[in-house]
Amino acid sequence: MRLSARMSNVHRSYIREILKVTQNPEIISFAGGLPSPDHFPAEVFARAAAEVLADSGPQALQYSITEGHPPLREFISRRYKEKWGLDIPAEEILITTGSQQGLDLMAKVMLDVGDAVIIERPGYLGAIQAFSLFGANFLTADLGPRGVDLAQLARRLKDRPKIFYAVPSFQNPSGATYDADTRRQVARLIEQSDTILLEDNPYGELRFKGQDVPPIRAFLDGSHMALMGSFSKIASPGLRIGWITTGPELMHKLVTAKQASDLHTSIFAQSVLYRFLETNDLDAHIAVIKKTYGQRRDLMVDAIGRYFPEEVRHTEPEGGMFLWCELPGGVGAQEVFAKAIERKVAFVPGLPFFVDGTDNAFRLNFSNSTPERIEEGIKRLGTCLKEAFASPCRAA
Repeated sequence: MRLSARMSNVHRSYIREILKVTQNPEIISFAGGLPSPDHFPAEVFARAAAEVLADSGPQALQYSITEGHPPLREFISRRYKEKWGLDIPAEEILITTGSQQGLDLMAKVMLDVGDAVIIERPGYLGAIQAFSLFGANFLTADLGPRGVDLAQLARRLKDRPKIFYAVPSFQNPSGATYDADTRRQVARLIEQSDTILLEDNPYGELRFKGQDVPPIRAFLDGSHMALMGSFSKIASPGLRIGWITTGPELMHKLVTAKQASDLHTSIFAQSVLYRFLETNDLDAHIAVIKKTYGQRRDLMVDAIGRYFPEEVRHTEPEGGMFLWCELPGGVGAQEVFAKAIERKVAFVPGLPFFVDGTDNAFRLNFSNSTPERIEEGIKRLGTCLKEAFASPCRAA
């Protein structure tokens, strides 16, 4: 096969391959970034779909405009205004097929082979994969308890990267969150550069502890950045509906790229989602999700305290779906993963979240497991960690 050169260094999604292993119902999986299906409003969506077909079936089943369903874009615009005080007009919102398409479109529009992109360390695997496909040269900036390392970010910006990709709220994979001051400082650094900030905010509405912090977009003009969002974590991932907002110049290029990609995101799915949003209290729905996730996070943190060796450090996120564990020297996450699979428990080793081969950490998802499976899974994983710590190779 005479394949394109760009495919030679891009691998299949590590997490997607792990999820194949976890299809066995006996395996307790903390691997996938999956919302809890307990809160998918299937019956409500069934009514919404029936109403859409009854009221406007021919339009909902026809081709539509690339930018997306106008009422849905207006809803997103109003929500930005009501929740964060952001003035983002509907015409600066492009509906995408999941926020992952937003990453793909930004890469297509912005990157040539060898162009520099700053990502957080550790960074979101989906972004690494999307940017790698277009030949990105990755620069990294470490994450700390208050967010990205500002000194490192400032140094990286001197290399004039095309994009700085960030997940400031409950980051995937670490669960870390930028505080308000760090967000302001990031905005200031971006304003002084010619780098575009790509802010990804799929988890921002899932805060169950502490105080809400507005997106960096609240501190930065839209022409210097793009902001992505998604309904996957607050409504349904299966609908595959996200969005990206930016200024007119970049938006024009993104729309052109999307036209070449898929013409438009499913107008039927957009119409059903809008009917759901129009006829239901989204904030009440999100409140139920947050309560469940907060409880499951607390259960996982408590179980880690009881079953993991003290040498394992872990984050305690105030929202989102993940926490991050770091291992002491001499213990690799791949080694622990192999032991874990034998005991029918799964997680994601840290390796795919780094671009430098680091293997001393792993990600745990708490949103998609019942309390009973969290307790039992962390107990099994604790046993695996203790075995790895006691191995002769580490002692040597």
